[in-house]
Amino acid sequence: MATIFSKIVNREIPSYKVAENEKFYAFLDINPLAKGHTLVIPKKEVDYIFDLDNETYTELFSFVRKVSAAIEASIDCVRLGMVVYGLDVPHVHVHLVPLQGKGNELNFGNPKVKLSPDEFKGIAERIRTNFESA
Repeated sequence: MATIFSKIVNREIPSYKVAENEKFYAFLDINPLAKGHTLVIPKKEVDYIFDLDNETYTELFSFVRKVSAAIEASIDCVRLGMVVYGLDVPHVHVHLVPLQGKGNELNFGNPKVKLSPDEFKGIAERIRTNFESA
């Protein structure tokens, strides 16, 4: 059975896409810890990050680096946090979270930021534009 992320990649479920290439897809988390919280996934469904072959693992983090630069160019933040939690969806995903330097910002138990569809669209468009111009 396909994961929710595979359904997003296959356009069966909508997402706020910020970046894509032939192997990877990045989109805004719909329950974000901060404005600009982005998930980066391989299009190929693999459950555990350490099960990725070496080439895909290396390419994933190269893509993550480019997405992170686009987020930092788009969202006012002190730095970007990265988390590979890996237990909530059985599909490799990297969380990129803009941080303000206030402490416990990467706690997934924290209240989520509420954004309107227009806010999500605007954030995604800014990140996408910065990604494409990099």
